[in-house]
Amino acid sequence: MDSQDRARLVAGRGLVGNADQGGRRQVTIMSRERWDEVMLSVGAALDCSARRANLVVSGLDLARTAERVLRIGNCRLRIVGETRPCEHMEGAAPGLQAAMRERWGGGVHGEVLDGGEILVGDSVRWET
Repeated sequence: MDSQDRARLVAGRGLVGNADQGGRRQVTIMSRERWDEVMLSVGAALDCSARRANLVVSGLDLARTAERVLRIGNCRLRIVGETRPCEHMEGAAPGLQAAMRERWGGGVHGEVLDGGEILVGDSVRWET
């Protein structure tokens, strides 16, 4: 995964340039804070890019947020569900896959409702 300063989201499709387009898993999102907790629990210091999520957010708890709507800048995403960690996580650090299974540590996936450009530093908040 290559870090980017900006990205474009397309409603009903997902992230421009991403291999997976359409469907219910258009964008994967993880919490920086939750990743740090998982790293501490397994005694590792991997960069969050090891998770291979499309977006990394900070300041939000993503656990049990299915059906909530997340606003990133001017874009809106409906959270569909938890992103379960695959066996590749275990190859990155022993115990990582199991640790990520707790409290939605693998993040979430969702559908793009309103597309547009997003930038690093954009506000991220739940719609009420």
